Amino acid sequence: MSTTESASNYNSLEQMSVRELLQNINREDQTVPQAVAKAIPQLEALVEATVKKLANGGRLFYIGAGTSGRLGVVDASECPPTYGVPHGMVVGLIAGGDGAIRKAVEFAEDDPDQAWKDLQAHNISDKDIVVGIAASGRTPYVIGGLQACRRHGIATGCIVCNAGSAVAAEADYPVEVLTGPEFVTGSTRMKAGTGQKLALNMLTTATMVRLGHVKGNKMVDMQLSNHKLVDRGIRMVMEELNLPYNEAGALLKKFDSVRAATEAFRHKKA
Repeated sequence: MSTTESASNYNSLEQMSVRELLQNINREDQTVPQAVAKAIPQLEALVEATVKKLANGGRLFYIGAGTSGRLGVVDASECPPTYGVPHGMVVGLIAGGDGAIRKAVEFAEDDPDQAWKDLQAHNISDKDIVVGIAASGRTPYVIGGLQACRRHGIATGCIVCNAGSAVAAEADYPVEVLTGPEFVTGSTRMKAGTGQKLALNMLTTATMVRLGHVKGNKMVDMQLSNHKLVDRGIRMVMEELNLPYNEAGALLKKFDSVRAATEAFRHKKA
């Protein structure tokens, strides 16, 4: 039996007080970053491969089902506003299609051929890299998708939460975040989902930094899509160029980009 399906370290949950439930869930959650830390060497290899693909015009695809698929969609959807990259650079695909993001689609994850069909709809090629996300490591949708990618010479990675899984066997760059038994037995939206989210954050953040979308510690290419982000952008320009708020705001409004505003100002001063 996989460790994610193993019996919880706790029993009689229904007899616990709310405080006890919360404390025990939190106690289990604290073990997740330790599991992620052990997977850093594997994550490093996956990041290096991903950077190489994206730097040469390729794309990063996620394929997954259920919670794993939703986490991939979330991570992909946050890359354009955070780093100013095109919407098609990181793509999240979930078994059952976009409708499955909100409502589970029964048995969608059991079709081993559908992921390849979903990838083909995006004109997948060997310029790209495909990362399967599956807590159990045995999701047919993910296994079939990675197998098809390998047959077509497409680089593959994965993020799983069990050791020696079928999904990892189909990945050139497997990442195993071994989070162990869940507080509620088999509820992999909990520790496994948290571990996958942390790994995904690390994958795309490290990739985008290496691709040059962060300067110092600032998101210089972020999209200015609301008042909060415009204000953040103004303050970034203020700090970078030592300008008062109003001048920084006018500069940002003119160029609509922190990077463009700072580069234009420096070029003018040169």
